Amino acid sequence: MSAHSPLSYRHGDLVCTDHSLDVPLDHDAPGGPRIEVFAREVTAAGREHEDLPRLLWLQGGPGGRAERPNAAGAWLRRALDDYRVVLLDQRGTGRSTPADRTTLARFGEDSAAAAGYLAHFRADSIVRDAELLRRRLQGDEPWSVLGQSFGGFATLTYLGLAPEGIAQAYITGGLPTLTGHADDVYRAAYARVLAHNERFFARYPADQRIADAVAAHLAEHDVRMPTGERLTVRRFQTLGIMFGTSAKFDSLHYLLETAFTQGVKGPALTDTFLRGVDAAVSFAERPLYAALHEPIYAQGCRATDWSAHRVRREFPAFDAGAQGPLRFTGEMVYPWQFDEDPALVPLREAAGHLAARADWPALYDLDRLAANTVPVVAAVYQDDMYVDREQSLATAAAVRGLRTWVTPTYAHDGVRADRAVLDRLIAMAREAG
Repeated sequence: MSAHSPLSYRHGDLVCTDHSLDVPLDHDAPGGPRIEVFAREVTAAGREHEDLPRLLWLQGGPGGRAERPNAAGAWLRRALDDYRVVLLDQRGTGRSTPADRTTLARFGEDSAAAAGYLAHFRADSIVRDAELLRRRLQGDEPWSVLGQSFGGFATLTYLGLAPEGIAQAYITGGLPTLTGHADDVYRAAYARVLAHNERFFARYPADQRIADAVAAHLAEHDVRMPTGERLTVRRFQTLGIMFGTSAKFDSLHYLLETAFTQGVKGPALTDTFLRGVDAAVSFAERPLYAALHEPIYAQGCRATDWSAHRVRREFPAFDAGAQGPLRFTGEMVYPWQFDEDPALVPLREAAGHLAARADWPALYDLDRLAANTVPVVAAVYQDDMYVDREQSLATAAAVRGLRTWVTPTYAHDGVRADRAVLDRLIAMAREAG
C-alpha cells in the first residue's frame, strides 16, 4: 500500500482533509494491479486539532460516491458533534479510480476480463480498502462506522471480515438478507413497489391519467430525449425509483405535470419533461449501480441470472402492455437497460457475465455475526421501499447484540432528512455501552 500526502482546506465552517492511497485491485493478490481509493475527512472548524474519534461513512449504492460536504445530509452535522467524519469514495466511484465505460474500454472485446475486474468492487473489497485506510490514519485503533443502505450491507460484511476495526456500528436502512437469493429480494421488493404506487396515486389521483397518456404516447411515437436516445415505455416506468425517498417521492408528480405541450402534429412531450426523465433514469453518473445491483446479493453457487427481470413476470401489474393502469417499477435493473442507456451499452457483455457467474464468495460470516461483540444499532424503516423490513429483522436476530429501532416516521433517506435519526442511534449505542 502506498499513500499520498494529505491536503487540508477550509469549506465554510468545516475543515476538510483529502486522503488517497493505492490498494490492490484484488486483496488476495497484493502483487497484482492496483487502484486508488480516495477519502475526505471532515471536522467542524475549531475542532480540527482535538483528539476526536473517527466515524467512517459508508454510502448507499452500490456504485455511489460519498456525499460532498456542501450537499451532505442532516446526519453529517450531528456526527460532527462527536466525530471526525471520513467520507470514503468507495472503489470505482468519485475520486477513487473510476470504473465506467471509459476506463473499462481498455479491456476491448474481452468482456469476461471486464467482468472479472468488476467482481472486485463488491462489499468485501470495499471493507478491505477501509481497513487499509483505517490503519493508515490511526493504526490499530478501531473507528466507528455509519452505513446507509448498501453501506449497511458493507457494515455487516465488515463485522464478519474485520470486527477488530470497528468500535461501534450504526446502520440506517441497510440490513440485507444474509442468506437469501436475489430472487427473494426482488420478489419482496416488487410487492413493496406496488404499495408505493398505490400511495403515490392516492396522493395525486390525476397523475394516473397523465402517466397512462405518457405511456400510450411513447408506445406510438419514437420519442428522443435531449441526449438522443429513445425513451421507451419500460424505461419510463423505472421512474418509480423516485418513490423510495422522502426527498424525491413528490418529485415525480411535479415532473409529470410538465409532460405535455401542443405540438405541430398534436400533443407532444416537453423538453422539460424529457430532460427531467433523462436525469432520473440515466446511469451515466453511476454505472456500477447497474452492473453490480444484483451481484451485491450473490453468494455461493447460484447465479442471479437477471433476477429482477425474471421475477417481474410474477407481477403482471407491471406489464405496460396489459389492460389496467400503468405501474412504475423501483430500483430493479434489467438486461435491456444495457441496450437502451448509452452509459451502459459498453458494459452489456460484462454485465451478462456477472449475471451468469455461479461461484461468488460469501459476503457475510454467519458464525462471526452470531458471536458478534461489537455494539451495533440499526434504524429499520417500516415502509422502506428499497430494503425489506421482515428480511431486515431476520438479519438483526442473527447478529448477536444488534439492537433495532423500527420506525414508521421516515423513508429510506431518513438519516439524510433529519439529524434526529443519527441522534437516536448514538443514544441507543450509549445506552447499550
